[in-house]
Amino acid sequence: MSDEVERGNGLVPVHYHQFAISDEEGPAGPTLGRRHNGLVQVADGALTVLTGIHTGDVDVTVSLHHSPPPPDSGTWQEIVEVSAHSASGALMVHGIMADLDEDLPVLSFNGPGDYRLRLHARGRDTAVDLAPDSITEWYLIQVWPAPTHEAIVLRRTDAYGGTVRAR
Repeated sequence: MSDEVERGNGLVPVHYHQFAISDEEGPAGPTLGRRHNGLVQVADGALTVLTGIHTGDVDVTVSLHHSPPPPDSGTWQEIVEVSAHSASGALMVHGIMADLDEDLPVLSFNGPGDYRLRLHARGRDTAVDLAPDSITEWYLIQVWPAPTHEAIVLRRTDAYGGTVRAR
């Protein structure tokens, strides 16, 4: 039985190989360098998801849960878990230089507090450094309320992530 609270999907604008997850009222997480896992970094309290494409849109699905779901067993090449804090209860996915056409569900669905985010990625090797007209990258973000815990890498198999980790 699934404890999924809500699911949403949409296109997220990418600029300079990234899109963001943040809370406007405070830091979302402790510093985590890009070399740690090659998929997500935390700097100045904002989580930055690192993409293979330089500019364009990526397909993002958000899945909200009351308790930890199993990692999606699909064709994901990278899977990383990180903790995030929401001071306002408005922890959200957004572009860094453009707004989403339609907002994805608010990640901090249980109000202010601590959450665990499991980020899945695939397709980052398809159009590295390019600005494709079609979708070449997909992301799944599973979220549930949980105390802060160190970041964990569950899978890392794409070449782009290896390049980011080696920088």
